[in-house]
Amino acid sequence: MRAPAATKNKTTGRWLRLCAVLALCAGLALAALGWWAYQRIGRTPGELMDYAERRLQGHTKLETVALPALGLVRDWLDAPSIAERRRTPFVIPPVPEGTAPAVTEQPTAGKVWRVGPQEALLSIAAAAKLARSGDTVEVQAGTYRGDVAVWSQKQLTIRAVGGRVRLVADGRSAQGKAIWVIRNGDFDISGFDFVGAKVADKNGAGIRFEGGRLRVAHCLFWGNQNGILTIGSQPDSQLEVVSSEFGYNGDGDGQSHNIYVGRIGRFSITGSYLHHADTGHLLKSRAAVNEVLYNRLTDEEGGRASYEMDFPNGGVVRLVGNLVQQGRRTENSVMVSFGAEGLVHPRNTLELASNTLVNDHPHGGTFVRAPPGTERVLLANNLLAGRGGLQIPMEHTDFNSRTADWSAFVQPARYDYRLSDRGMALAYQSGPAEAAVPSAQYVHPLQVRRLNGPPAVVGALQPDTLLARP
Repeated sequence: MRAPAATKNKTTGRWLRLCAVLALCAGLALAALGWWAYQRIGRTPGELMDYAERRLQGHTKLETVALPALGLVRDWLDAPSIAERRRTPFVIPPVPEGTAPAVTEQPTAGKVWRVGPQEALLSIAAAAKLARSGDTVEVQAGTYRGDVAVWSQKQLTIRAVGGRVRLVADGRSAQGKAIWVIRNGDFDISGFDFVGAKVADKNGAGIRFEGGRLRVAHCLFWGNQNGILTIGSQPDSQLEVVSSEFGYNGDGDGQSHNIYVGRIGRFSITGSYLHHADTGHLLKSRAAVNEVLYNRLTDEEGGRASYEMDFPNGGVVRLVGNLVQQGRRTENSVMVSFGAEGLVHPRNTLELASNTLVNDHPHGGTFVRAPPGTERVLLANNLLAGRGGLQIPMEHTDFNSRTADWSAFVQPARYDYRLSDRGMALAYQSGPAEAAVPSAQYVHPLQVRRLNGPPAVVGALQPDTLLARP
């Protein structure tokens, strides 16, 4: 005999209510677990739920119950999934105009090759073929489209004259790699914009550095898959970046970055502005020695960088006088990551002195993370703002690190993190003898100004009265 329809409806209603209660309980349990895990390991709720969704894939019954609950929790915490975040277009604005550095006449041992509309050489590619080691290539200001080149001289200076030189890829690349490929020489490059490098393997770069010594000054890298990319293991190679800007680089896959430094001997960057990476990092370096001094690394509105700085294989890392800000759309809660892929260098030390680290993610995260086995971690006179903590599970030195809310800054909504009158109470203190004492500071845009006295406050930005005249 069949059960009456009313009885079936009651039974169905009970099951639906039970499923709703179970889903709510599951959501609350996941939220509680997520909050506990966030406090313990610094992962944001969005990251944890992304992980949970990946683990649920293929388990149909569990997905049926848990995914709606996860959706409710995401809405409650404003924590969209990676897929949802990536569906939001990453908008690359027009390339900014800038001023090229003044070129001073310097004696050169070799020949000077001049490129421009009124010169004998009309293309940079022609100069790359003709120039010999010890020569200088001067490129007249203007826009050069699809003018890609491989440089393989042993020593060469390449500079813009008369204004900025803008190199727009326009779908072309040298050897399927980059706008410029720099190979096994000693190069000094200044005054160029590298724009829009994209290749099939998603490693298109403004400059691809394949060994030697490279100095890049007063350059702009905009809308490339990678700004600068170095490759392979080159223990004798060195890369120096001075007063340069990296913005809107990355392919959205998390594997391409504003700067990606391979396993070279030494990397340094000073007076530079790194911002708005597309899913990758603002800076990633596997170099044995890294010096990051007086820079601005801020992801800002519209950026969606992962780490602000990543040193995945450790090494000797000194971070002094940097302004670092993590945005709301990050896919990783860690700002400075050290040794996440294993410590492979003979020495693995991390020093942060007089940096300002600002976390704008609503659920916070981790300011600095280092793994067991790190030889030394030294923090001194850093200023930490926003929600978050440190993941340093071994004994380390943390001297006079101070925390602050937004009232400590002049205008944080506009990324002006100079200290307000209230913030001036966060006094600098002389610390361990081995801790770096800043002698300069970053001044936006792309300047480094000397201090005319010892630091007065913690963090990267000192009172204007301490800045030497430009």
